[in-house]
Amino acid sequence: MDCPLFAGGDSPHRPDLLERRLLSCSILRVLCIPAALAGGAAFADPGYYVVTAYSNPGVRTLDFRYWTVASRGSALAKWPEVGLGWNVNSRWYSAVIASWITASDMPTTLSSWNWQNDLLLTQGEVPFDLAIHTMVSAPRHVGEGHTLEFGPAVQTDIGRTQLNANVFAEKGYGGFSQQPTQLKYQWQVRHRWKPGLHFGAQGFGELGEWDRWAPAGRQSHRAGPALFGSIQTGQGEIGWQAAYLYGKTYRQRGNMFTARVAYHF
Repeated sequence: MDCPLFAGGDSPHRPDLLERRLLSCSILRVLCIPAALAGGAAFADPGYYVVTAYSNPGVRTLDFRYWTVASRGSALAKWPEVGLGWNVNSRWYSAVIASWITASDMPTTLSSWNWQNDLLLTQGEVPFDLAIHTMVSAPRHVGEGHTLEFGPAVQTDIGRTQLNANVFAEKGYGGFSQQPTQLKYQWQVRHRWKPGLHFGAQGFGELGEWDRWAPAGRQSHRAGPALFGSIQTGQGEIGWQAAYLYGKTYRQRGNMFTARVAYHF
């Protein structure tokens, strides 16, 4: 796949432009995404993790995340992430997350800074919990614009099984991120098998523009099994989860692995 380093009036004597274009080309080669999909919002960080809403006022979270995309015939793309979150009160959760990108043929590079805010609207008044999720993602280079992700997150319980369903819109602003509002979804089934060990499944997908979905063959859908666990510590709790998803990522056939370890204190 060809990926020109300079276009239009770009100057090869601008080191910052060269660095940005080298990084963009590396990402495209790793994921085997057509050049037409090279908008910044297509690579919005952080990675794919189901948003859940809990009321834990005062609890802080140190978050370590890791996700990969494996496309046939391409290098394995990896995104390590670190975040710090805080349950400001019984309804508001806020977190700052740093996301990196790397692969076997490219060095580890800071990809974006991300600010997540979740506002819990219900607390037992109805049979489900409803939250409004927002995420602002700012690429490493200011000139690349930013993306805004927002939408409802719904959670309910049936016996010992927890169900989550989220629908988010994603809008890119400025620079490489400029593009129409996209629509994507998340779902999760989590069965509380025994204390400290749960099992279930997760799924994610991208449907295209929010008001004009892409044809079925150009949408991305993936799903797979997931494991969850927790370990009590003297000062808090360590929670972990891992999932392996089969299907399409960025409209290309490619499986995804996600893992997360969070320390709540």
